[in-house]
Amino acid sequence: MIFRTRRRMSQGRVDRQPAYVLHAQPYRETSLLLDVLTREHGRIALVARGARRPRSDLRGVLLPFQPLLLAWFGKNEVRTLHTADWQGGVPQLSGLPLVCGFYLNELLIKLTARDDPHPETFAVYAEAVRGLASGGLLSSVLRRFELGLVRTLGYAPAFDVDSNGREVEPDVPYLCGPEQALQRWQGEPVPAQQQVIEGRTLLAMAGGDFSELSTRREARRLMRLFLGQLLGVQSLATRELLQSISALGD
Repeated sequence: MIFRTRRRMSQGRVDRQPAYVLHAQPYRETSLLLDVLTREHGRIALVARGARRPRSDLRGVLLPFQPLLLAWFGKNEVRTLHTADWQGGVPQLSGLPLVCGFYLNELLIKLTARDDPHPETFAVYAEAVRGLASGGLLSSVLRRFELGLVRTLGYAPAFDVDSNGREVEPDVPYLCGPEQALQRWQGEPVPAQQQVIEGRTLLAMAGGDFSELSTRREARRLMRLFLGQLLGVQSLATRELLQSISALGD
């Protein structure tokens, strides 16, 4: 079902773009200001005019974690929403999966730039939302999303070959850090921005396999290093909440 705003379109129109609402806040008397992740245009800001009116059809459509097709117009930093088409097929998140979803959204808002297309990031996010909605193991969903995000941002090395181009061996430990090729660890002091990770964990991560508890634990430690570098001094309110209830754990 498609819902429209009542404003004439202008130049810069985009039609039927797959998207998710990451954040919404009141704007003026009856509108919403949306932070939206789109497949082909990256993260953008939209004004949904009249969306807060009691009879607005948009009130039940512009929800987080729901796949949408959006149309908008305008060439300024903040565009105007024209239509919102709810695609369905994903149950509403609730409870702990909902908190995990807000963690994904917070990471995207803080680590991606506006108007910077990243179709791969969109695909990684959509997969994570489906994982949260389907009752999958939360820690596996979160680790897979974190890894996918740092990969699409160009921050993760290859996890299946070392700095010499040799295949990673499962029984060998490696030094691993952001934007650095893997190096075999031979017992030397570990630099502050690197960690020692077992080869079998790196191979599992390369294949997207987080079924083993040991993989999830080591991946959690490594992703904290990568994300910490990317975030800098920025803190994540949702991560602090999740840690307090162990959702970011095993």
